[in-house]
Amino acid sequence: MAILTSLFAAAALPAIMAQNSRTQRRHVRIAPQIPQADRRKDGRVILERADRLTRALNDQYMVVTGNVEFSKGAMLMFCDSAHYYPEEGSMDAFGNVRMEQGDTLFVYADELNYSGPQEVAYLYSDDPKRPVRLINRDVKLETDVFTYDLYREIGFYNTGGVLTDRRNRLTSIEGEYIPSTKEANFYTGVHLKSLRDNDTLDIYTDSLYYNTSTHIAEFTSPTRIVNGQGDITSTDGIYNTATEYAELYAHSLVRTRRGTTLEGDTLLYDRVTGRGEAFGNMMLVDSARQSALKGNYGYYDEIVDSAYVTGRALAMEYSKGDTLYMHGRYITSVLRIDSLNVPNPVDSLPDLVRPDSTHVLNAWPRVRFYRTDLQGICDSMAYVERDSMLYMHRHPVVWSEDRQIFGNVINVHMNDSTVDRVHLPDFGFSAQYIEDDFYNQLSGKEMVALLENGTMRRLDVSGNVEAIFFPEENDSTINKMVSVQSSFMTGWFENGQLHRMKMWPESQGVATPLYLARRSMLLLPKFHWFGTLRPKNADDVFVVSPEMDALMGGETDPTAGAPTKVDAEKPDSVEAMEISVPESPEEDNGGE
Repeated sequence: MAILTSLFAAAALPAIMAQNSRTQRRHVRIAPQIPQADRRKDGRVILERADRLTRALNDQYMVVTGNVEFSKGAMLMFCDSAHYYPEEGSMDAFGNVRMEQGDTLFVYADELNYSGPQEVAYLYSDDPKRPVRLINRDVKLETDVFTYDLYREIGFYNTGGVLTDRRNRLTSIEGEYIPSTKEANFYTGVHLKSLRDNDTLDIYTDSLYYNTSTHIAEFTSPTRIVNGQGDITSTDGIYNTATEYAELYAHSLVRTRRGTTLEGDTLLYDRVTGRGEAFGNMMLVDSARQSALKGNYGYYDEIVDSAYVTGRALAMEYSKGDTLYMHGRYITSVLRIDSLNVPNPVDSLPDLVRPDSTHVLNAWPRVRFYRTDLQGICDSMAYVERDSMLYMHRHPVVWSEDRQIFGNVINVHMNDSTVDRVHLPDFGFSAQYIEDDFYNQLSGKEMVALLENGTMRRLDVSGNVEAIFFPEENDSTINKMVSVQSSFMTGWFENGQLHRMKMWPESQGVATPLYLARRSMLLLPKFHWFGTLRPKNADDVFVVSPEMDALMGGETDPTAGAPTKVDAEKPDSVEAMEISVPESPEEDNGGE
């Protein structure tokens, strides 16, 4: 067969075919259609070579066979045979179909249909075990039906496909890939799985953007990211599969391997370092300790199991059903190991040296807490989990039912989430509301109270003991007041009411009929009823009134000076306060 160009004038075709029939059959390469054409500027498909070319009179296409090669710009296309439509620049290729662009992009298929007007190639596989394959350096995409847009240089599928790079394997029902930018988009049933050894990363979603160069995944639909260290749920975010760093939006949640969950409107989470940062509606839940932290901003370090929260910061503890709500401007939860120091953020606390570890919860300043059986305020607080000790510093006040207690420092011991011991080592004042302007009052340099089942059982006071009582008569009326002073006092309680009292080594007192008692006699010098500052419910812990701010910010002792006018607000119930205290020394033989 003589050398032919790939495009013939219609009038010359019969003569050429006749000449071909008279010539000994032999395979020769077909010369380029337009030998001098710049193929990178021409948008048409050009037949570069073939071993044989034929065309029937009534066919709109030419049949080319044997080592067939076409070009379309920088793209080369190879096959065993093809139907070539020169007028529209289209073709159908069969057998060992291959597309090449430079030395980086290769596509393999069993059949290819190329539309010249659309500049789109449709590639098919005849054998499910040998799918259409696109290879772009270390990226491989496999599917049964693949569409490649040569104008936009983008390929896509909608019958299910698999894309792999050196780090990950992605499967989906629909997908598209841009070789020039290494960008891919996947839709419906998307699953990204890590190919690295000892990496259990899996991402499940229905919409995923992925870059095979940076290995960064972006998602905009409900997504779950899982590995052996925990999982992430989000609807909008970015996850770097190479560095395991996530930027999460639209309120997302991270669950760590400890079982702790961190959530927020925006989350920044580094899986390698175990550090998470939350902005807006932050919540950290520790299911093991049945506690939680909330706020507008928070930070959690999984490795050292420590956290920080601020902005309407709230700590919650619900291990025994009744939830404790505690608010401070700043709250931290810190794991202390080996030699344990528990310094209060504002004031120094006693050193607690232990060989093991414990969690310490710190809150400051303007601390308020609420539980149905116990409420309190102070300017700084620390809770040591191992010893179940609550340390309250700087103007602490505690209420329970109709009782109030305050001092310079209050240390509360919790047992099974109930208070069983309260210690005021540096001045203590206890007041119980009776009625009208009448209060049972007791003060001293040191005060220790023991509780049982949440009810006062015993009270020990030492140093400058002063007390005012309004005992009830048999008919439950009050007609006198008792004022006493001593160095030491122990009181025993039944059903929350004082049953027996002992004062030693000496005591003095006086009983005064109420009709003879002057108003100035009704209150001890350091009496103050802080009823208006008492948290009334869980939401009220956030309300720091100007009065409380002034109390906590004052430089002087709020208990010093002349008796203070009683606040108008009175408690609703008249039962004893439930507080916890350390065990007192054995009773001596002093007089009762």
